[in-house]
Amino acid sequence: MSDLNQNVREVESVDLSGADGITVFAQKPTRRTKTDRRRSFRAWFADTGWRHLVAWAAIVFALFPLLYILSVSLNPIGTLTGSNQLFRQVDFTNYIRLFTDPDLPYPQWYANSLVIAVVTSVFTVLLCALGAYAFSRMRFTGRRFGLATLLVLQMFPQLLAITAIFLLMIQISDVFPAIGLGTHAGLIMIYLGGALGVNTFLMYGFFNTVPTAIDEAAKIDGAGHARVFFTIMLPLVTPILVVIGLLTFIGIIGEFAIASVILNDPAQQTVAIGLFQLVSGFMSQNWGVFAAGAVLAALPVMVFFLVSQRYIAGGLVSGSVK
Repeated sequence: MSDLNQNVREVESVDLSGADGITVFAQKPTRRTKTDRRRSFRAWFADTGWRHLVAWAAIVFALFPLLYILSVSLNPIGTLTGSNQLFRQVDFTNYIRLFTDPDLPYPQWYANSLVIAVVTSVFTVLLCALGAYAFSRMRFTGRRFGLATLLVLQMFPQLLAITAIFLLMIQISDVFPAIGLGTHAGLIMIYLGGALGVNTFLMYGFFNTVPTAIDEAAKIDGAGHARVFFTIMLPLVTPILVVIGLLTFIGIIGEFAIASVILNDPAQQTVAIGLFQLVSGFMSQNWGVFAAGAVLAALPVMVFFLVSQRYIAGGLVSGSVK
């Protein structure tokens, strides 16, 4: 009988009557038994606890390569086999060598990558926004065919045309050397041609979410297409502009295949090409310097992502719902 009384939760009332004659009964909490705690933990784990385990496993899986490459960059030995123990040695020799070694023009590579990535991102956002506005707000012959063509072209990766691009750039160099083979301007134009299709289509869906009554009211007040586009539409679609700029910047800063074909002058090369030379046999295979250069190359992407992260979710989702 005593065991049964321990397993049954009792409700006790406490008289809190005051001078006004009103009686309030409060339930006195009872001590939970060990069986109740075990059952509640099982229920919590079955409901949400397993999700925490999956989340932590994903975090560890994502952070381990980053921690390993950071550990290699801080290891003065310069080999991967000596970096199995994370942060066994902490030394900034590899980072110092990137900026002091005369045979290693890393600052020039870094500046070239930033210039190409920033210019390409800015012009990609501007040109894609102009095209998306035209497809969304104007009605002209070939509009639907143009949208379908943009979508179909994205089925073929740009790498398939790398041979044709190389031959075309050689011919352009004979006529317009400033945008030909071995120039940053020529490489930027190639990147722009490959980025306009899918980004224009993505922006087109976002522009459709903006009510047409807004720009119609502006036109009644005397505003033209240019004024509506720059003063009304662009501020309203800022999230998708940031997302397109971020995705383009990330893709360009680490692009290797096309840049290695177009840029043949060591002084014009980017970080991706330069770091590849550190471990490909052209120079001594020093993985420590390679890791340090990769860590520094990732910093602009990380900063850009952290600054613009509040726009990313809205920019990717809002364009799919009208």
